[in-house]
Amino acid sequence: MKLWVAFLMLVAATLGQELPLADQCDAEACRLPDCRCSGTNIPGGLRARDTPQFVLLTFDDAVNVINIETYRRLLDGRRNSNQCQVGATFFINHEYTNYVLVNELYNKGHEIALHSITHRTDQNFWREASVEDMRQEFADQRIQMAHFANIPYNQIQGVRMPFLQMTGNSTFQVMSEIDMTYDCSWPTISHVSPGMWPYTLDYASIQDCPIPPCPTASIPGTWVLPMISWIDQAGFFCSMADACFPPNTPDRTNEEAWFRFILTNFERHYFNNRAPFGFYVHEWFLSTNPAIERAFIRFMDMIANLHDVFLVSFFHTFTFSLK
Repeated sequence: MKLWVAFLMLVAATLGQELPLADQCDAEACRLPDCRCSGTNIPGGLRARDTPQFVLLTFDDAVNVINIETYRRLLDGRRNSNQCQVGATFFINHEYTNYVLVNELYNKGHEIALHSITHRTDQNFWREASVEDMRQEFADQRIQMAHFANIPYNQIQGVRMPFLQMTGNSTFQVMSEIDMTYDCSWPTISHVSPGMWPYTLDYASIQDCPIPPCPTASIPGTWVLPMISWIDQAGFFCSMADACFPPNTPDRTNEEAWFRFILTNFERHYFNNRAPFGFYVHEWFLSTNPAIERAFIRFMDMIANLHDVFLVSFFHTFTFSLK
């Protein structure tokens, strides 16, 4: 069924036709594991206290001989409370990437995902991107990544847009065509307490759209992992940890204050509906701010001693959401 839908979408895109708008979600028709309505309810109807709290660590951009040292220092040998290895997700673009090191990360159990081939700095390009543009940036990158990093093609399942700039339906159409699983580019500032759980685009999303254009079409089986924003000390929202700016954040030399800042945002999830908590960051932010890196290491040490908190890759989170 999904292949047939993808074929029809490809035909529509080729003919320049607009896809029909998605309808309001029908909870009776939209059921796991193939479909999930957007919202804050926990998958499977679990109580919050019975739900694992997932912590999602992601790094964006190229992997190279410089930042690999940070990744090794932070992650090598680290385990969750159940003694399973932790997992991070790397959203990687092509330029300046060392594919031997990408292969190292994959073989250590981390997830490799896509961040485009070109990572063009012209944000208008991404905002106005066509389906064909997105095929060249992501469908081609998936082939490229599998080949040069020696990773099985079907193990590459996720996408994050450069600058978190949404493209409307285009990226999701391409993801459906090539049978990719999820996108994690879409911030929310309206659904942070409680936070949104992952959902599919079979039906219209209730998620707010801070960086338009957001998808409006029905694209069955394609998942959104909402980027639940942090809240800084002045009450403003930031989609990534390194997008929280002074003076509304602690001094970047103050390890204790940054540990408390991370913990405050984590607790908004842990003591609520346990929607996945994201520590989304660029490597430079940690390597150039040693106090923040130490604070984050303390945070990882703390959650490693909690029996119901797990630092995992996005794909593990998606797998849980299917239940």
